[in-house]
Amino acid sequence: MEEAIDGGAAHVARRLYGRSKGKALRAGQARLLQELLPRLTLDLTQPCPSAAGLFPTAVTDVRLEIGFGGGEHLIAAAAARPDVGFIGCEPFVNGMAKLLARIDALGLANIRLHQGDAAEAIDWLPQASLGRTYLFYPDPWPKRRHRKRRFVSKETLAALARVIRPGGELRFATDIDDYAGWTLARVRESTDFAWTARASADWLTPWRGWTQTKYEAKAMAAGRKPVYLTFERRRDGARDA
Repeated sequence: MEEAIDGGAAHVARRLYGRSKGKALRAGQARLLQELLPRLTLDLTQPCPSAAGLFPTAVTDVRLEIGFGGGEHLIAAAAARPDVGFIGCEPFVNGMAKLLARIDALGLANIRLHQGDAAEAIDWLPQASLGRTYLFYPDPWPKRRHRKRRFVSKETLAALARVIRPGGELRFATDIDDYAGWTLARVRESTDFAWTARASADWLTPWRGWTQTKYEAKAMAAGRKPVYLTFERRRDGARDA
């Protein structure tokens, strides 16, 4: 898969996710993929002058979820904030089908989708167009030789910095200690983001209104402890002393 870097610059070949399809879809899911998904899909072949303009009604903010999995968080967030536009990216067909079923059942109009690598959508979005980005439980690629495939990297942080407006947030959750350390180290090296931990145990507490995903429930049942990290897009680009 190709990772898009900052505003149409050179692309770096990096496989950022694993399989893209699981068990066979039910007839209703297949129908939604054929009929509903095209109506909600971002058209990356055309310029995007305004992220807010992607939605049929006026929105006060636009937020991006990278790899929404089963869509539990994305659906809950969109239903709770009809005044906010949400963009969801997910390469896994079965996860997309589950999300479409919920969108259809609830009649949500404030979600737009990209079935594929989120880096492609990030590259396409206008500068400073997002108020918040979510990256929850990304593939940890635990083998050392595969760690270059992790979504968090110097390049993707720079790409996210382009589209998240100053003062906006990147929210990150993982149950893999090594990935948490990996992410903190790369944010520390970045001049664009700062970790906004407000208390000694802040990173162990989910955000207010948090919707637990199916994956998180399994991780906790297996004894793994999630961490919840908030990174603010710096307003001046200055690194912490």
